[in-house]
Amino acid sequence: MVRHSLNELVHPHGTLVSCTKFWVFLGIRILAKMRGGLWQLGQSITRRLVQADKKTIARRCFASEADLKKTALYDFHVANGGKMVPFAGWSMPIQYKDSIMDSTVNCRENGSLFDVSHMCGLSLKGKDTVPFLEKLVIADVAGLDPGTGTLTVFTNEKGGAIDDSVITKVTNEHIYLVVNAGCRDKDLAHIEEHMKSFTSKGGDVSWHIHDERSLLALQGPLATPVLQHLTKDDLSKLYFGEFRILDINGATCFLTRTGYTGEDGFEISVPSENAVDLAKAILEKSEGKVRLTGLGARDSLRLEAGLCLYGNDMEQHTTPVEAGLTWAIGKRRRAEGGFLGADVILKQLEEGPPVRRVGLFSSGPPARSHSEIQNEKGDNIGEVTSGGFSPCLKKNIAMGYVKSGNHKAGTKVKIVVRGKSYDGAVTKMPFVPTKYYKPS
Repeated sequence: MVRHSLNELVHPHGTLVSCTKFWVFLGIRILAKMRGGLWQLGQSITRRLVQADKKTIARRCFASEADLKKTALYDFHVANGGKMVPFAGWSMPIQYKDSIMDSTVNCRENGSLFDVSHMCGLSLKGKDTVPFLEKLVIADVAGLDPGTGTLTVFTNEKGGAIDDSVITKVTNEHIYLVVNAGCRDKDLAHIEEHMKSFTSKGGDVSWHIHDERSLLALQGPLATPVLQHLTKDDLSKLYFGEFRILDINGATCFLTRTGYTGEDGFEISVPSENAVDLAKAILEKSEGKVRLTGLGARDSLRLEAGLCLYGNDMEQHTTPVEAGLTWAIGKRRRAEGGFLGADVILKQLEEGPPVRRVGLFSSGPPARSHSEIQNEKGDNIGEVTSGGFSPCLKKNIAMGYVKSGNHKAGTKVKIVVRGKSYDGAVTKMPFVPTKYYKPS
């Protein structure tokens, strides 16, 4: 889940002003040093931010520091060496003292703590909450047991993805969900528009946006033993996708066993006044093995796990079927429809989509977003949406969309990087096996 386009990282909405010459210069220098992937680009960007005159940059190209939102952990990040960059309107750490490559590996070997408080948590409540939400998402919300959740997609009238979200049924009259920071404004406007129409016809649903809370993601093999030190609840009884409201380190938290890395772990919604204390306690209990980790490693981890980044791998014109998220469409929803764009999506389920999201291995320089994918004859069959060098596999990985019929694992392709084609092959995802905690 934090999923934003590369453009949002470099110049989030509202921060780019008239500074063409600077961006051309910065773009050329970054491209000259890039070796593919957001984590390498992140290192290049942060070097520029450290070396450049910060006041000049702020005045000429970026929003002022006052214009960027800050999470409750901002000072904590800075004190711990966080390299802060503008991201979807927020000042967020792209990395800390470790390299992004090392941080990625440490998450899989030990653990990582991420601040993802820029994401938007909200609750929908009322006796008609479930039927209301089912008009907007593809999930079988009614079929969820209380205390369980699932990944879903908000769709538009054409079946395209407005955003992806993890939703949790707290009770039959309370749904908790988290939407992406870069999609917050459009998501909330979309939900509110439909809520007004729904309630005007007598529907009982209201919402609360949890701006009073922060969100931490604790991921990796040490996530459970470390967090268990801070709560009396038995975490061994909480499985992947499940949700509890419980006391952690003296604060009432919303705990979901989920994440965006492919590792076992948790997302912890904590009152903002308790967020720094909780972060400190987690790091202390891990004896230095769980490390603060920034958005650069978070992106490499999600790519290795084969997870979509909204704005890159999924957009308003991409259907859940094309994105490989057919499994997220509940069986009852496939039969009944009833969500926006259902006619388009159900037709694709029956006849097959025109394009499909695939994983890719490639030789040469790592493929990047918009790299062309060709068949062996040199014909265009698709485009890369995310790519880079995998810190854990030590080779190039990517994902993208190809025309149906070219999507089977083992299909040989050519990937064009900087005008030159390199050998590649379609492969199944995830690239790194997931380690979600599920019942035996």
